[in-house]
Amino acid sequence: MRQEIKWSTYRKVPILMVNGMVIDIIFLIYDILACYPEMKAKNDSGKDVIEFGNKYWVMVRDADADHLYPGKDTRKEEIKWRKWADEWLVHLISPNVYRTPTEALASFDYIVREGKFGTFEGFFAKYFGAAAMWIISKRLKNKHHLQDDVRQDLYNAVNDWVAAIGKNNKFMGGNQPNLADLAVFGVLRVMEGLQAFDDMVENTKVKNWYRRVQKATQ
Repeated sequence: MRQEIKWSTYRKVPILMVNGMVIDIIFLIYDILACYPEMKAKNDSGKDVIEFGNKYWVMVRDADADHLYPGKDTRKEEIKWRKWADEWLVHLISPNVYRTPTEALASFDYIVREGKFGTFEGFFAKYFGAAAMWIISKRLKNKHHLQDDVRQDLYNAVNDWVAAIGKNNKFMGGNQPNLADLAVFGVLRVMEGLQAFDDMVENTKVKNWYRRVQKATQ
């Protein structure tokens, strides 16, 4: 990480640069979070959790709402699938990316190559990181009650998403991506370049939708 931000006098991440000026985004994040007070609640398992009001409800003007959410249930569907991406889909990534020691090592090899690590940092990150994440992925598999073949959970989830979009729609948002499209795309995109991503594209119907969102966000 030090190599990644050595160009900046600001030593913390994340870093936001606007027109060549580094913005202290940490304080911006604090200001934004202050608008979403914490609320104690219980999840479906009866466990105490912290919730944030309006986390998924985007406030827009009535005129904009008619354009963004033309259908009666469009906004409800967007919220539903954004929650699904956070509460289910994202938990399938690590168990699939680090499914085997070989895949874990390949994943960290990719991370090291793209991350501009130094020689020692790269060696440590690749081998110790891969070993640690392989072990953690097994714990996550058990925690989220995934199948022995975790690929099947990934395939089923992705196909459920594609089926929800429907054959006649380009995106969940209709003719343009909505926040649910972007949320799911963001989760799946972290696997690009890895075996899990290639297997997903090969064994599900997600490819066309994924490429459309990719093109729309370039």
